Amino acid sequence: KLHSDLDKGVGTVKYTLSGDGAGTVFTIDETTGDIHAIRSLDREEKPFYTLRAQAVDVETKKPLEPESEFIIKVQDINDNEPKFLDGPYVASVPEMSPVGAYVLQVKATDADDPTYGNSARVVYSILQGQPYFSIDPKTGVIRTALPNMDREVKEQYQVLIQAKDMGGQLGGLAGTTTVNITLTDVNDNPPRFPKSIFHLKVPETSHVGSAIGRIRAVDPDFGKNAEIEYNIVPGDGGNLFDIMTDEYTQEGVIKLKKPLDFETKKAYTFKVEASNLHLDHRFHSVGPFKDTATVKINVLDMDEPPVFSKPVYTMEVYEDTPLGTIIGAVTAQDLDAGSSSVRYFMDWKNDVDSYFTIDATEGTIATNELLDRESTAQYNFSIIASKVSNPLLTSKVNVIINVLDVNEFPPEISVPYETSVCENAKPGQVIQTITATDKDLSPAGQRFSFKLSSEASNKPNFTVHDYRNNTAGIETRRNGYSRRQQELYFLPIVIEDSSYPVQSSTNTLTIRVCRCDSDGTIQSCNVEAIFLPVGLSTGALIAILLCIVILLVIVVLYVALRRQKKKDTLMTSKEDIRDNVIHYDDEGGGEEDTQAFDIGALRNPKVIEDNKIRRDIKPDTLRFTRHRPPAEDNTDIRDFINQRLKENDVDPSAPPYDSLATYAYEGNGSVAESLSSIDSLTTEADQDYDYLSDWGPRFKILADMFGEESYSPDKVT
Repeated sequence: KLHSDLDKGVGTVKYTLSGDGAGTVFTIDETTGDIHAIRSLDREEKPFYTLRAQAVDVETKKPLEPESEFIIKVQDINDNEPKFLDGPYVASVPEMSPVGAYVLQVKATDADDPTYGNSARVVYSILQGQPYFSIDPKTGVIRTALPNMDREVKEQYQVLIQAKDMGGQLGGLAGTTTVNITLTDVNDNPPRFPKSIFHLKVPETSHVGSAIGRIRAVDPDFGKNAEIEYNIVPGDGGNLFDIMTDEYTQEGVIKLKKPLDFETKKAYTFKVEASNLHLDHRFHSVGPFKDTATVKINVLDMDEPPVFSKPVYTMEVYEDTPLGTIIGAVTAQDLDAGSSSVRYFMDWKNDVDSYFTIDATEGTIATNELLDRESTAQYNFSIIASKVSNPLLTSKVNVIINVLDVNEFPPEISVPYETSVCENAKPGQVIQTITATDKDLSPAGQRFSFKLSSEASNKPNFTVHDYRNNTAGIETRRNGYSRRQQELYFLPIVIEDSSYPVQSSTNTLTIRVCRCDSDGTIQSCNVEAIFLPVGLSTGALIAILLCIVILLVIVVLYVALRRQKKKDTLMTSKEDIRDNVIHYDDEGGGEEDTQAFDIGALRNPKVIEDNKIRRDIKPDTLRFTRHRPPAEDNTDIRDFINQRLKENDVDPSAPPYDSLATYAYEGNGSVAESLSSIDSLTTEADQDYDYLSDWGPRFKILADMFGEESYSPDKVT
């Protein structure tokens, strides 16, 4: 209630209200000044309000007093229950935990004023979940209340927690929440087999490494605490089997380590132990965390293929063994109760298998072709055995045949077949060490012997020294060798082996004489190097020879060109109409030869060349220049000849054109000697010309002229 001292109660004063909640939460009577709440108040929403009040004159609207401020405080009452803002809760605690083990702390919040009364004082209690858990009424900490809670018995717990204000007194408000508690696993349980004996049936044809059965031990624990390791306890039959853990099902998978045979053993018994991998030392007192069970395996009889007596057969045969010779046998048996017969045949894969045959009933292997160790030293093929009662059941075995060597090849000298000796070699000097090779397969201790052949043992040039370790040395027997006398020596060496029968061969070693320095280093082994200057290399010698050959070729070409030029100068051209000298390579045809001179050349004066120099003679002095008047067409031959005659008469360097005959020399060696009548001591009458008929057809006319008619001086004209 507001009241001003200036208010006389006559209605001249008006009261106004402003501030928090004025007009909405609070209102004032303008005449009396009474303040009223127009709606309910909530302390938790707004604990106090600040208002301003003023008294105003009704008529003048002027304030009668200054504005005054006052606070309205909302008094708390217990109208809010405690609330768990984080609920519901989830917690876990290991199983087998002791009493009082911490689980979780819960907290409830009360919106009432904690400073006024007990409205905000909260007390915790368990409504559901006893006697397993307890809670501290003041702090809200939840703990275990029973010892040895077993997860395998009960894993999940739901606890109902209550929080009540007013200190838990009657009339207080309460709130609840749920706490879900899970017991986590610990390895407190060993694995246990559900039964003590496991029976398994396994066919004898089961493959090695295959799974033949499964057993399982039960562990109520969870996760890694339930992981089990299985082991076979050493004992009867345990070495034929193995066991491993299936990581998904935790089962023990039994596998076969060795093949089974019903005819050999029909049943096996062994023990299997199951144990945990991860142990908890807190529970060792409970007992051993492992269990044992017995496994009995019965082998089932199956129809099996034949079994060979050996996994691999190895045989030997000499390379000269005749065809059809038995070199060995393979054996396979049917171990089943029926004991069927066995048939053998070769597994043909390539042509090599054709070298041998096998008897289908006995299994004996014989040669089918001639064997050569040097071609193939070992044969490897397969033999297949099948049951007569069931041919589909087969087994295979490898057969290795080694071809033994027969001493059929003589030893030979190893490379090199050529060696050298220095010209300045001394007697007893070893110039080469040789070894031998043998195409035959030499057995251990094979020895080779070396010696000179009988025809070379008497020569005083070289000798062979056998070192008796399959090597020999070539030694000199002379004091120095000369390349000029003999460049190559051929040394026949006889090599024998120690096998039976003894084989030997004669090998020729070529020894070349070389020029060496004082240290024995070879400088040259060529024959040409004997005659060449010392100090020139092979390249320099080749260059010198090439230069000499080129010079010789140039000289030969130059001489040939000069001869050709001289021949062309002496040869008279057929087109030179000035000359009447005809050159023949053979003897003339006599008076009847009308083809020796072509008179038609004289009828063509245009072919005359100006200033043509004679080629058949060499002028002694300078030739005067002659001017030839051009000849007209159809000029008389006589005028032309006269004109040429005059030209030659005034030319002192040319002989008479139409009367000159040049003879280089008179022929000799003729049977008839000279035919000339010059200097003849006898007359024609004294001559006997009958021999002319013996000279052949070329002298037939002369023989007719002088042989048949007698000489008469009256007939001479």
